[in-house]
Amino acid sequence: MDSDPKATVTPPAQPWIVLRAITVIGILLSLFQLYAAGVQPLGLFFQRPIHLGFILVLCFLIYPVFGQNRPRGLLGWAIDAVLIAASILAGAWVPVNIDIIANQVFPRTIDVWIGILTIVVVLEGARRAVGLGMTIIGAFFIAYAFAGSRGELPFLADWMPGILNHRGYSLERLSSQMTLGAEGIFGIPLGVAATFVFIFVLFGAFLEATGAGKFFIDLAYAATGRQRGGPAKAAVIASAGMGSISGSAIANVVTTGAFTIPLMKKLGYRPAQAGGIEAAASTGGQIMPPLMGAGAFLMSEFTRVSYVDIVLVSIFPAILYFGTVYLLVHIAAVKQGMRGLDAKDLPNLRDVLAEGWHFLLPLVALIALLVAGYSPMRVGFYAILSILAAASARALWTFVSGSPSMAGFIALCQRGLALTLEALELGARNAVAVSMACAVAGIVVGVVGLTGLGLKFSAMMIAFSGGNILLALVLVLLASLILGMGLPVTAAYIVLIILVGPALTEQFGMPLLIAHLVVFWYSQDSNVTPPVALAGFAGAAIAGSKPMETSFQAWKYAKGLYLIPLFMVFNEEIILGGPLPLVLWSGAIAILALVAFAATLEGFLWAPMAMWMRVLLVPGVVALFWPALWVEIAGAILTILLLWLNWSQARRAPPPAEAPPNATAG
Repeated sequence: MDSDPKATVTPPAQPWIVLRAITVIGILLSLFQLYAAGVQPLGLFFQRPIHLGFILVLCFLIYPVFGQNRPRGLLGWAIDAVLIAASILAGAWVPVNIDIIANQVFPRTIDVWIGILTIVVVLEGARRAVGLGMTIIGAFFIAYAFAGSRGELPFLADWMPGILNHRGYSLERLSSQMTLGAEGIFGIPLGVAATFVFIFVLFGAFLEATGAGKFFIDLAYAATGRQRGGPAKAAVIASAGMGSISGSAIANVVTTGAFTIPLMKKLGYRPAQAGGIEAAASTGGQIMPPLMGAGAFLMSEFTRVSYVDIVLVSIFPAILYFGTVYLLVHIAAVKQGMRGLDAKDLPNLRDVLAEGWHFLLPLVALIALLVAGYSPMRVGFYAILSILAAASARALWTFVSGSPSMAGFIALCQRGLALTLEALELGARNAVAVSMACAVAGIVVGVVGLTGLGLKFSAMMIAFSGGNILLALVLVLLASLILGMGLPVTAAYIVLIILVGPALTEQFGMPLLIAHLVVFWYSQDSNVTPPVALAGFAGAAIAGSKPMETSFQAWKYAKGLYLIPLFMVFNEEIILGGPLPLVLWSGAIAILALVAFAATLEGFLWAPMAMWMRVLLVPGVVALFWPALWVEIAGAILTILLLWLNWSQARRAPPPAEAPPNATAG
């Protein structure tokens, strides 16, 4: 879930005792989380600090102080040993002293110093697991809290513009805000990471360990492989399926891309084009229900809208996104005369389902329990149990159907135990980056609440946009791109919604849920937008192409990421509901607008499109987004007429020649 790829790869050159310690601590963390999710729920001042303590210890074991490619050495071990001890203290302090802390009017000196220590280890842990950008942002906000007119760093006050100035706060006040309440490090972001996010990361780890990833990829190939541009379409479908497991764009690229990118290149796509298609498709995993990365859980906490409602309203926009990518891929394949793969090179759909149908049961159970009203954390717990039950039943059936023996049964049990422990460790590893990002995001949230920065930022946003909502959304998009260069998606979403959310909802009148969805969608753009397109870079590494060229291809295929949020803003009924005819009309023109946009971008739909048609389609698409019914009707008439003309041309033209599978794509 929104995890850095570093968090999912075993670091090189680690001593065996360190690897064993990582395994043991990871398994203990996962067991603790399962206990809290399904056996005995814990209070926030027990769950969150203990979770953070485990995560910090794992972080300092997995990521050495001088980098993963350098030996830790005596000095490195001396530093990391101190940090590991400090992590244990930071995780245990509040739970052990909760009664004393709760009954104190003013914090004790020792509480203040432990708070400072916690802030330091969190910032250092984020530097290692997430990147220097996250630590710099956390440190900047801490400095901002001190930099008011009466703060402990008064020399910085003169550097603050008038609207950004504030009274300033002491070290004691800041430490208390960050570590002794629910408004700092132990606030909502870490709370979500320590409950919902972790249990679903663990759910994904169990699916991965039992082979569900391969099942979804094979299913996509069996369904689409024989169509034009089959591997590219399989990448879109497989990424949607994998997204429902992991919710991480980069994880999706390295998982599905290892299969799809080489086959796309073989079919005729240029390396950069193949990597870009995979990056654009994988980015959709972050917005694809039911998991949606960590975003849906955070959105539920911030908006007080139930998780299942957020999932339900996100289904249609996610389908629009994947449909747009799929259409662009199809158009590119038809333009270039590509054909699909031979049946002998593809898995058989019936065989794939016969082999892995049981992987669908946990997803069905997950959705059914959510609809039934269970809490997401309890749903994740039962979903994990359903994976274990389904995988065990399938393995036992295979064993009984063969030549059963006691030795075989013992080997089967040993393999099952090994896979379970592997999944428990993998889940803990994959949670390190997102939990560290959420801990630092808690610092940002705490400082914003302490200083009132959110309202000040909103005032500046209104001033820059001149009260124009379209300009305001462009500013949000630019801000998300800048934040995304140094932050993971989850952290960028939290920081951005805290800063711009009040302006969007209070000044521009945007409904709360739509404001959060727009910011969440725009927070994904760092995966596919040059110059820092993280998923694009991962795709380039697999494709063997230039990172920047691949990023531009990803940006091209992921255009729905920028357009669909605009449609949410100007057609609220798509998300919030309304009269059925209006909802159906809005859904229809959304589909029409995205089809017309794809045709305009590629200059092709059923046949090559003349320049005058592309020029006329532009105002048609704009009119379909316009928040006025008569303008939308006019845009729909113009767009349908132009697309009908293109279809008529295709009927009169001879069919295009198909290129051989090894042709070079343009």
